[in-house]
Amino acid sequence: MLTRRWTIGLVAMTAIAAVAVLVVALRSNSGSTAGAATPHGAFVMPVPVAKIVKKTIPIYLEYSARTESIRSIQLQAKVSGYIKEQHVADGSDVKEGDLLYTIDPRDYEAALDQAKAQVRRDAAALEYARANLDRGSSLVKNGFIAKDTFDQRTSSVSQADATLAMSEAAVRTAELNLSYTEIRAPFAGRLGRNQAPIGTLISTAGAPLNTLVQLDPIYVSFNPSETDLAEIQKARGAGKIKSEVLLPGESKGSHKGELTFVDNTVDRSTGTIVARATIGNADFSLLPGQYVRIRLAIREAPDALMVPQAALGSSQLGKYLYIVGEGNKVEQRLVSLGPTDGDLIMVTKGITANDQVISGNLQKIGPGAPVQPLPPQ
Repeated sequence: MLTRRWTIGLVAMTAIAAVAVLVVALRSNSGSTAGAATPHGAFVMPVPVAKIVKKTIPIYLEYSARTESIRSIQLQAKVSGYIKEQHVADGSDVKEGDLLYTIDPRDYEAALDQAKAQVRRDAAALEYARANLDRGSSLVKNGFIAKDTFDQRTSSVSQADATLAMSEAAVRTAELNLSYTEIRAPFAGRLGRNQAPIGTLISTAGAPLNTLVQLDPIYVSFNPSETDLAEIQKARGAGKIKSEVLLPGESKGSHKGELTFVDNTVDRSTGTIVARATIGNADFSLLPGQYVRIRLAIREAPDALMVPQAALGSSQLGKYLYIVGEGNKVEQRLVSLGPTDGDLIMVTKGITANDQVISGNLQKIGPGAPVQPLPPQ
């Protein structure tokens, strides 16, 4: 019985050993097969390829700037009186000639009526003096009146004529004073806060009523460095320098104009010069005192090579692009960059027009990696 159990145990151990040998052999064969197949089935990363765009683009000089009003005045009354009416609300946009304030006109209407009555009286006196002179001219020829009397009549006509001229001037003065009771906008712009409520007594000392600021067009002042001055002057010599203003958050200027002023002295303490552009502002979105950025289009760069900004990479050595090189392997090119144009950026050095720029999957590839370029979109 013992011999039988020992025989069964030996058979079992022999079977287990055989199974173990078989498993080791299978694993060994499997590993050698996988190792031999890997080089032939290596994964190749598909990458989108961007087409290099060759185009003419403007070259800009860009500066921080500040807006200024071309005209900003205090509205003041030229005659005294009580404010009768404010015709336009505070902060309104007005046109040239719009009625803004009215001063009580009754005193000036009475003065005008008095001046007109004086004209009528003096005109009647002149008419009588001329008639008297006409009668005397025939009488003096016949000797019925003395020559001195005739001279007195001639003098009376001249005095009456001068008196009438003075009265007519008084009428014009009274009409002017009456017109000054209406405060009108001298130019188109925007009103500020009212400083003379209805009922306020305005004196001729020049009490302010409100402020009026011109908004269209508007000045944009900035300070280019003296190193940029030569390039700006060269561009001015070739013609008008177009300008555009960028508000915070804008990548393309919505307000355009041209450079209209460059000062005649460079600030020795800062090495800058004062310059100014006149910018259209039909929508009144620019207000005096705003900080903006201004671009001056000083020249154009023909046949510029433009690539997507998204294709750029950055390292300690600078900006670079991945190019599909020989054998569809990745090449890394250090590049020099120029100005941007929307989503594109100009490359001044590092690529040619025939290169294929990799624009996607940049984090999954590196120099020398095999890639499969996809057709440009």
